[in-house]
Amino acid sequence: MINNQPVVLIYRSQLLPPSETFIQSQTAFMSTFRPYFVGRSRIPGIELPEDSLWVANKGGSFGKLEELRFRILGPGSDLMKRMRALGPKILHGHFGPDSCEAIPLAAGLSIPLITTFHGFDATLTDSALQATRQGRRYLRQLPRLRAKAKLFVAVSEFIAGRLRQRGFPEERIRVHYIGVDTEKFRPETATKRERQVLFVGRLVEKKGVALLIQAMGLVQKELPDVELVIIGDGKERQVLETLAERTLKKFRFTGRQPSSVVREWMQKATLLCVPSVTASDGDAEGLPITVYEAQASGLPVVAFSSAGIPEAVTHEKTGLLATERDWQQLGAHLALLLKNPSLRLEYSRAARQQAEEKFDVRKQSAKLEKMYEEVIGRWASESKRV
Repeated sequence: MINNQPVVLIYRSQLLPPSETFIQSQTAFMSTFRPYFVGRSRIPGIELPEDSLWVANKGGSFGKLEELRFRILGPGSDLMKRMRALGPKILHGHFGPDSCEAIPLAAGLSIPLITTFHGFDATLTDSALQATRQGRRYLRQLPRLRAKAKLFVAVSEFIAGRLRQRGFPEERIRVHYIGVDTEKFRPETATKRERQVLFVGRLVEKKGVALLIQAMGLVQKELPDVELVIIGDGKERQVLETLAERTLKKFRFTGRQPSSVVREWMQKATLLCVPSVTASDGDAEGLPITVYEAQASGLPVVAFSSAGIPEAVTHEKTGLLATERDWQQLGAHLALLLKNPSLRLEYSRAARQQAEEKFDVRKQSAKLEKMYEEVIGRWASESKRV
């Protein structure tokens, strides 16, 4: 029975932003461990099972005080009593700053802590972190995290490299691709592909959407019927819409959309473009989940060769890569694939095969559970020696 499965606590300070479907997906396909979510507050976003969820802030002014107390003083008696009743075996924190918050909880429960680093938490420069109160707190806490966590999970080789540069011990770093539901995201042969280039993501600097708009300006001079579809929202949206109005003939901004709508767009668009770049503050991608989703959907990807993206997009096999920030080259790659259906089909088949073999979330979640077992085993051995 599921209740007899060992419990893994999944820690994220805010449960759970709409852009973080990858956390929910990863836990949904666990077969050995039972996930239980813990955080400071609940926010509008991804639905989570209420019987497997605890947050400090349960609403109202008192809830905010409880959240503040939790953040400053750590877990209180209510949380510790509930968690001990669950008997968790391991705590898995997502993102570095969140895992720093989770250290007292893991210590209080005498269970090992592991941390997944996704992007900014390993790539932001020290100067960028020093510029904000949250960043300064994170810098102060990083040495403790390096010492206390038993495993550092990097979502790409690129992120693993950044962790090494920050002094994280090599022997405790493991690369693990999160993966995608290849049954949910799959080619839909009955749906006709439309003349559309698709972008999915937050509208922030590191996503490079301004460069994509410039590239599409070149594409539409040659192929005026091709539309750019931008799914997502963020602080740069208004600036980007203004740029698109000046630059493009056909485009639309849909705003943020649920996973089901993203899947539909991926089944009918011609290409996905991932123009991610390294931002001015150092923020860079780990490996965007949209790449996995597109490949599973049989959608060729055109991207900049940035951060962890080349680990999934193999140039001239599953898609095309342009030199980072070279929007003219990006536009040329988009135009090439838009004009060449046989090449698109070749890349589509290779991308789908790669998704099934390398990025299927069922296989990847099973690998993660093996990591849990290894860490728990080492923790038990170390505890016996003490």
